[in-house]
Amino acid sequence: MTAVPDELKYTREHEWVAITGSTASVGITDHAQHALGDVVYVSAPAAGTKVTAGEPCGEVESTKSVSDIFAPVDGEVTEVNAEIDDNPGLINSDPYGAGWLFKVALSVAEGEQPPGLLSAAEYTEFIADEE
Repeated sequence: MTAVPDELKYTREHEWVAITGSTASVGITDHAQHALGDVVYVSAPAAGTKVTAGEPCGEVESTKSVSDIFAPVDGEVTEVNAEIDDNPGLINSDPYGAGWLFKVALSVAEGEQPPGLLSAAEYTEFIADEE
């Protein structure tokens, strides 16, 4: 069964979001990494890039396919996980930890939830038909 941590928020495009203050950490879900197979390359948005929720902002390449990374929130990228350049397999081995992709300074007020994100229960229900 796919791991879906309760403390995170999710998108229908299979990204996860961890919000701390006015910063969102972003990665792809355990469900997505299972579907992709072995990740061999990641193209994440560069620091300073403005991202718009629902819009493609990067790509994940696996042994099976190339998939877009969609921005789950509006804001500006502040940091990119340099570890995944050297070891993209971190996305497979630790999707919710060392396999994070990038961080975004949110364009919503601190404490305000960005629109359109799913709770863990909603995401679990969403992916139930795919498992």
